[in-house]
Amino acid sequence: MKRNTDRQKHGAARKAGPFVAAALLAFGVGAASAAPPGSLPFGVYDPDGDFAADSGVVIEHLFLPWEDVYLPSLNDADDYAYERERALLVTLEPWTWSRSERNTAQYLRRGIASGAYDGNMKAVCDVLGTLRSPVTLRFAHEMDDDNGQFIWAGWQPEDYISAYRHMIDICRASAPNISVMWSPLGDEGMEDYYPGDDYADLVGVSVFGLQAWDQAKHGGDRSFDDIFGPRYERAAQYGKPVVVAELGYVGKEDYVKAWENNVRQEKPDYPGLVGVVYFNQPEVYPWPEGFGMPDWRVKNQILD
Repeated sequence: MKRNTDRQKHGAARKAGPFVAAALLAFGVGAASAAPPGSLPFGVYDPDGDFAADSGVVIEHLFLPWEDVYLPSLNDADDYAYERERALLVTLEPWTWSRSERNTAQYLRRGIASGAYDGNMKAVCDVLGTLRSPVTLRFAHEMDDDNGQFIWAGWQPEDYISAYRHMIDICRASAPNISVMWSPLGDEGMEDYYPGDDYADLVGVSVFGLQAWDQAKHGGDRSFDDIFGPRYERAAQYGKPVVVAELGYVGKEDYVKAWENNVRQEKPDYPGLVGVVYFNQPEVYPWPEGFGMPDWRVKNQILD
């Protein structure tokens, strides 16, 4: 049985590319871990360092802007991940993190089309190409979300696809060994933004469970499967490995435990799911209708 399981893991690793390969092959079964129980490779975005010593984490997620990025931070992240035998998932956001200096969607769209941002992309990818850890680039994510958070979201699909392909071409020229994750939110309509098989080695979706939202908007608690199931079906249609690129859940103890015991389970309904990555930070953009900014950190996710 173990021989068959190992063969399946290695086969999945080859299919998923360097990002998941490093995760699957480095994952230590039975190691002490604060990660949710289960066998799917687990990663975190963890700016507080809560999982720094957690041997159950095999994917290190980081976010960076391309307008005011401190490039040496990528080398620092690489050192951190390499020492812990983790793969890197790099979410690159095409704007500045200084809210007072952010461009408009129109300015960004025209700038990409004119080549004004080619240097921003190349500068980041020149560094990505030198890193020791396996790297997956997740560029301009959740483009199908219409809540107003991102200036690259809600574009005409042909404009987004053209911009996305142009930037990925630039990055691959500098970092030919990286993997690329196309990562919509995952709702209906995401397929309009699919850039084509050559521009997506993996497909990522986001899954957040907020108990207060569920009860107010859906009449009761929703499970991980309730939210992820339809998103998985949309993502899996392309035949690419699927990753939950951002995951979070907050609520009463029973709600959190139900999610925790479910998110890393390998299930026949999700044969293409190859990893889940927890977003271990407070929300950075308010949920609509007064639901605020939930604190997804594992140390604060259970509410009284």
